[in-house]
Amino acid sequence: MRESVSHWPTFQWPGSFHWPSSLRARLFLILFAGLAVAYGLSFSILFAERYMSAKAVMLGTLESDLATSIAVIDRLPANERADWLDRLSRGNYQLVLGPGLPGVPDMSGRGAEIAERIEEAAGNRFPLRVEAIPGDGKRLQAHLTLSDGSPLTIDVTPRGVMPLAEWLPYVFAAQMLLLVLCTWLAVRQAVRPLGTLAAAADALDPKRKSSPLSETGPSEVADAARAFNAMRERIAHYLEERVQILAAISHDLQTPITRMRLRADMAEDTPEKTKLIGDLREIERLVQDGIAYARSSHGSGEKAARIDLASFIDSIAYDYQDMGKAVAVAGLVHGTALTRPHALRRILTNFIDNALKFAGAAEISVERRGAGSIAILVLDRGPGIPDDKLHAAMQPFFRLESSRNRDTGGTGLGLAIAQQLAAVIGGEARIYNRPGGGLVAEISLP
Repeated sequence: MRESVSHWPTFQWPGSFHWPSSLRARLFLILFAGLAVAYGLSFSILFAERYMSAKAVMLGTLESDLATSIAVIDRLPANERADWLDRLSRGNYQLVLGPGLPGVPDMSGRGAEIAERIEEAAGNRFPLRVEAIPGDGKRLQAHLTLSDGSPLTIDVTPRGVMPLAEWLPYVFAAQMLLLVLCTWLAVRQAVRPLGTLAAAADALDPKRKSSPLSETGPSEVADAARAFNAMRERIAHYLEERVQILAAISHDLQTPITRMRLRADMAEDTPEKTKLIGDLREIERLVQDGIAYARSSHGSGEKAARIDLASFIDSIAYDYQDMGKAVAVAGLVHGTALTRPHALRRILTNFIDNALKFAGAAEISVERRGAGSIAILVLDRGPGIPDDKLHAAMQPFFRLESSRNRDTGGTGLGLAIAQQLAAVIGGEARIYNRPGGGLVAEISLP
């Protein structure tokens, strides 16, 4: 078990309770459970208060009605009492002349309260005995003797103190639905900024210009959005500084390299001179690629123009064919595209140079994708790249140690430059292995 850094005691939920994995579900569960318990307590308190009030009214009414009924029956002549029994009876008790049914004196709860009220209604004038009738639920009988010695039985059948209305369960269900809705809205309002922030962080790419995160809403959300926007600007600034340093170093190296080339050209022809000139050319190519990489991160200020894809692709292929390179166009190419032509040409030439370097031949293909997008593919039948290194191959100065290494030439910036230029023109560059062997370099245009 992981040791906690804090020394505060940790709360363990009883049993095998497991929290939901999402914050939204956890907040919903906590808020809904708390509000439901609070609502249940409030409803229970109101119900209990109403029950006690109704019971007090019922017992008070029972006592006053019985006192009146007993007094009237006691004053009536014996031969007229039977005619008045129904008139003096009520819904929760009946007056019966005679000893009634045998019962048991053991009573508790509401029966004891009713017996106490019957005794108070009878007063001290009549001998009274209250019994519970076995097998009849809550039925009670009070046996008393009137002034002339005649027995009188009060048969009490208590009714519900507070009957529930038929519509009450529907109201309760509607209230619970409203509680669920309000809880969901509250949780959604609280969690939605986190989802927006997570999406912005996931899509964070300082190389692409995008609108800043909205800084509206509650103060905490606005503070987090401002902090995120500031962080993105700092990252973009650090990347820009890195590229500027690379561009400055590459630019400043051109002068000493040129002087070294001049001195080497003036030297006597020796094997060392040939090797030195070769090294200088490699350094010069590295410097030029560094400058190109720095420029590609900012774009060239080129304006977008609509091009005919067939003519554009053919012109690139013909240029390589004129130099004796095996570059062909596969399939039919048609349609137009709105893009930056020079930047797109540089991307495709980098892809083609890469294919020629490692495969000796390249094919150019154009595919139509969904939502009107266009994908231009450069395919080769070279050794390919291991799948776990495809992403790294797009990073600057990356070289594989196997077939695609320094011995084949290059500085490891060709694909990185293509990726940066793709971002500048609003597209996306990627590479993946070709079925049957080889590599596919793809630039997709919106």
